[in-house]
Amino acid sequence: MPKRILQGVVVSDKQDKTVVVSVERQVMHPVYKKFVKKSKKFAAHDENNQYKVGDLVSIEECRPISKNKSWTVISSDNA
Repeated sequence: MPKRILQGVVVSDKQDKTVVVSVERQVMHPVYKKFVKKSKKFAAHDENNQYKVGDLVSIEECRPISKNKSWTVISSDNA
């Protein structure tokens, strides 16, 4: 089964080797038929502490690294 890849913005880089990435998606409201933005935060592994707040990054699903961390940063999409 392929690993999921999501795209989001780094919202926190205070932890060592970890960044928190906010991923936004749009879903249609079941009654009003209007698109609503939903966001969720994921803790992702950043081995070299190279990503900073505001960076647009891609994260990939991986094995559990810690209690809350089972994603890893694969690339920065700013360049």
